[in-house]
Amino acid sequence: MARVLDRLLQPFPRGDRAGTALLILVTVMVGYGTVMVASASDAQSALNGGTSFALAERDLIFLALGALAFWLAARVRLAALVGLAPALVGTGLALLVAVELVGVTVNGGKRWLPTPVVPIQPSEFFKLFVVLYVVWVLANHHRDLGNWQHLTLWMSPVMIGAGLILLEHDLGTDTVVAAIALAVLFVAGLPGRLVRAIVLLAIPVGGVYALAEPYSMSRLMSFLHPNNNLSTSGYQLLQSRIGLGAGGFTGLGLDHSREKWGLLPNPHTDFIFTIIGEELGLIGTLSVIALFVAFLMVATRIARQCTNEVYRLIVVGVAVWIALEAVINIASVVGFWAVTGIPLPFFSYGGTALITELAAIGLLYNIAHDRSRSARLVITASSPGFIAVSAPARAPRAAVTHRSPSRAPRS
Repeated sequence: MARVLDRLLQPFPRGDRAGTALLILVTVMVGYGTVMVASASDAQSALNGGTSFALAERDLIFLALGALAFWLAARVRLAALVGLAPALVGTGLALLVAVELVGVTVNGGKRWLPTPVVPIQPSEFFKLFVVLYVVWVLANHHRDLGNWQHLTLWMSPVMIGAGLILLEHDLGTDTVVAAIALAVLFVAGLPGRLVRAIVLLAIPVGGVYALAEPYSMSRLMSFLHPNNNLSTSGYQLLQSRIGLGAGGFTGLGLDHSREKWGLLPNPHTDFIFTIIGEELGLIGTLSVIALFVAFLMVATRIARQCTNEVYRLIVVGVAVWIALEAVINIASVVGFWAVTGIPLPFFSYGGTALITELAAIGLLYNIAHDRSRSARLVITASSPGFIAVSAPARAPRAAVTHRSPSRAPRS
């Protein structure tokens, strides 16, 4: 057991300025979010017949588990983790299938898997698994990905997972998963013709799904025509705008929201940004946006200083994931985009999401301190009728050279 742990884990890294900045920034965001979840959920807890801080106490448990996930991800040996990516994405697919078989339906979406402790949402885990899997494919098979046949073959687990998530009536998460994979491939140098083909194919698929699903269509129509059906499909967005408007510049004060008392559905989850605006005003909402901009800047710095191409792409995938979810959530609650059910990272109440996000931040912290080097990954096109198979996990490990740990880390 000790040998296995030694192969998988390393001492907790310390010293890099970008990594330290990331740790401080995410600590502020999670602390800010925890306070706002406590404020936004006390009414819901009371209306459900529990104590005012029942949901806040559960959120603290999730935060503790997320801190453990961060610690493990910060210590994991990155080469070993990338090598496990096919197994992880396979586990993610198995969990998504289990959701279809024995999942729990909440608010019209069958997205949760019951466990003896709390329900989990496998689609949140799948986002992180997709980042690692796409990077593994690029590390081992980048010489094949210039042909659409090979690209389709190696990306088939991602497409199958996206299809299973679509069966959960979760177009928002499906969009994020697809965007993560496409962004990593694009940064790695996927030919523009293939990028355009994927985007052009995704647009009609999303449109057909929206037309076929009444729930998705009603959300789309409420976005396009916000003043129609204010008592039904447009009600949530209407209350969100009322709450944001009521907050003004400085807000009504912490814990003084009126919308959370049964007026605004999901105030502590999808619409926590509205509660921040109502209680802390424009100052509060701008501070949240500033924190995400700062996160993107720190992640960009980590990516730029990274000397290992494989790990740099992990940073790209995580940064796109967190930034895109923040943009979609904020745009949805202010009426600039259709309501999708995407949570606000680090702020919204949600156990699986918070644990997975903190694990992803642990990987970024780990990469910020990594000083290994790898050869540049170049996507090329091999023969369309030939599938080149590389030995999994050996390619990235062989391409990596490590500096002496005694040297001072580069800031």
